[in-house]
Amino acid sequence: MASSRNTTITAIRVLYLLILCVLQAQVRLCFAAKVHVVYMGSRGSDDPDEILRQNHQILTDIHGGSGEKAEESHVYSYRHGFRGFAAKLTEDQASEMAKMPGVVSVFPNERRKLHTTHSWDFMGLVGEETMEIPGYSTKNQVNVVIGFIDTGIWPESPSFSDERMPPVPAKWKGKCESGEAFNASTCNRKIIGARYYMHGYEAEKEEVEESVKTVSFKSPRDSSGHGSHTASTAAGRYVTNMNYNGLATGGARGGAPMARIAVYKTCWDSGCYDVDLLAAFDDAIRDGVDVLSVSLGPAAPQGDYFSDAISIGSFHASSRGIVVVSSAGNEGNRGSATNLAPWMITVAASSMDRDFTSNIILGDGINFTGESLALLQMNTSTRIISASEAYAGYFTPYQSSYCLESSLNSTKSRGKVLVCQHAESSTESKLAKSKIVQAAGGVGMILVDKADKDVAIPFVIPAAVVGKRTGNKILSYINRTRKATSRIFSAKTVLGSQPAPKITAFSSKGPNALTPEILKPDITAPGLNILAAWSPANGKMHSNILSGTSMACPHVTGIVALIKAVYPSWSPSTIKSAIMTTATVMDKNREPITVDPEGRRGNAFDYGAGFVNPRRVLDPGLIYDTQTTDYKAFLCSIGYNEKSLQLITRDNSTCDQTFATATGLNYPSITVPNLKNYFSVMRTVTNVGEPNSTYKAVISSPVGINVMVVPRLLLFSSYGQKINFTVSFKVEAPSEGYGFGLLTWRSRKSRVTIPLVVRSTHSTSGLLR
Repeated sequence: MASSRNTTITAIRVLYLLILCVLQAQVRLCFAAKVHVVYMGSRGSDDPDEILRQNHQILTDIHGGSGEKAEESHVYSYRHGFRGFAAKLTEDQASEMAKMPGVVSVFPNERRKLHTTHSWDFMGLVGEETMEIPGYSTKNQVNVVIGFIDTGIWPESPSFSDERMPPVPAKWKGKCESGEAFNASTCNRKIIGARYYMHGYEAEKEEVEESVKTVSFKSPRDSSGHGSHTASTAAGRYVTNMNYNGLATGGARGGAPMARIAVYKTCWDSGCYDVDLLAAFDDAIRDGVDVLSVSLGPAAPQGDYFSDAISIGSFHASSRGIVVVSSAGNEGNRGSATNLAPWMITVAASSMDRDFTSNIILGDGINFTGESLALLQMNTSTRIISASEAYAGYFTPYQSSYCLESSLNSTKSRGKVLVCQHAESSTESKLAKSKIVQAAGGVGMILVDKADKDVAIPFVIPAAVVGKRTGNKILSYINRTRKATSRIFSAKTVLGSQPAPKITAFSSKGPNALTPEILKPDITAPGLNILAAWSPANGKMHSNILSGTSMACPHVTGIVALIKAVYPSWSPSTIKSAIMTTATVMDKNREPITVDPEGRRGNAFDYGAGFVNPRRVLDPGLIYDTQTTDYKAFLCSIGYNEKSLQLITRDNSTCDQTFATATGLNYPSITVPNLKNYFSVMRTVTNVGEPNSTYKAVISSPVGINVMVVPRLLLFSSYGQKINFTVSFKVEAPSEGYGFGLLTWRSRKSRVTIPLVVRSTHSTSGLLR
């Protein structure tokens, strides 16, 4: 039935176009070939190579048996997620194709509107200037001020235009500091504050200045690009045509496009120094920011909370009602998460359904796909060798396989594609390897990286990153072929990649190495291949694609700003709870979120409470609230005495009301890292939903642990009402390592979910305090 209807529609379209052409005396153009999509449904169990052969045969038939014409007309083959192809066809050929067995539909390649800063579309927020959440007005975001502690800002970027923005809120006490290439008048109604801090940097400058090669402005102006990127991700205005060298072209905007921006430049070419960071926190608290976005942090393992500038600054910011959002880190290993304080929101990084890929075709016809931002391509196939074959001087073949500086013999490398290995996670070193191959005379590079396969890099020659499995297949081809060849194509944007989201390989993971009773990271947001504004001082680009938890952090920052726009009085812990309890642990296909590179099933150490869901955060139903006094009790529970506590709080705080363990903090997750036999903990929820509502506990227990909740029903009669409940854990069958579960309070319209993370002492792995 569907096939018949499609055939009729195609025939009508052909007749219409012929009449139109005749009327316009352009009959010849009617028979010109145009690109069409031939869609043939699901791939099923068919082998991709067999599908490719069948596609070629269909095209050959439509071209009267000419294989050459079939090859010329072919554009793409779809053979992995579904089957079909794209080809240049006349209207007559398209009509004939639509009648063929197995063809679902044939349609012309019409222009579609591309969207970028695609992450917001992926998370379900649409719009240009207001980024409205369905059912709520977020227009009050013009009164929300986001502070960015970062590398500064490039104020001329269209992302920071103040067109149609109302005057600066009266509450604002900040200022714009003048400096190199920046003066007070550079600010506008969008960028309402700009400061810079370099005393800490200058104190260390002599040790690092030899390594500093990038131009750096002694002002709030951004010479790096990182600060402009994070600011525009969270709060950038709508830009009609943002792209990276033609990739990801379309309209771009931040999460809260009408929110105000205050810049605190603390990061320079050599890093961000504690004294500068603390000065920035100090000023931001005074200036009157509502949210602070901090896409930086210490190296793992993180030291004590109060010997860490970000922990200190965020403690005081939070106690004054400022929400602090931070990145979890990019070390990728178990237990490597940083920014561990419970008073800040710590964000892990995920992918979304957009990739930047480059095709690699070997001499035997096999096609592989790698990640790349390189727009260069090879016009012909060229010899491919392992970089280990091009070893030079005192370097061993093993060392040269990593394409280290001066390790490649130019005579052996010249004119060839080199397969290089990569063991680190630094994007800079990957880029450098393409420069090393280029300097040795190589014309292309395949970089085998078992950890960070999905990160796209702007290589200086045709190049792509592949995973270990694909790399082994390519090396196997080289080893069994006398004169192996390959061709690397230009990068392209691919939408709809699945599964999505996935946790990136580089995203730092729990457990919390400092206080294992507090789950970190808290939440996950897009952080892979994010397009946003940039500083033209670095690479003469106005936008760039970056990956990292630095990019995930401002996504949550933007959502926080939208929440503050609707609920200005909500506390930082209320906002954190709303974000965490409405998150999802399922991907877009309703399957459990997985983790790169191995594709294993994720858990709370990978993504915290899950992937952020901005469409639900404004109606969380119940929240887990904490006050400053609760954080004081938390500090007492981890070993701070009254004397040290009072040094921090500068008041008469005591440890009279403390918790048995840090698990007692009213956090929107429960982590028990040292369960001997039986343990119970109390939590308090506050009703911020319907006044009269009933919630029922639904438990998914960690393996080997019996979980009981008392009471199982929560009956609320008013808004703001608080109810306590107790969660008890009992070891039934000790298992290895940590176990993961969920506790959901479910009402007629709400689901309020927190992670349960438990490790029994019978286990011999994991972290114990």
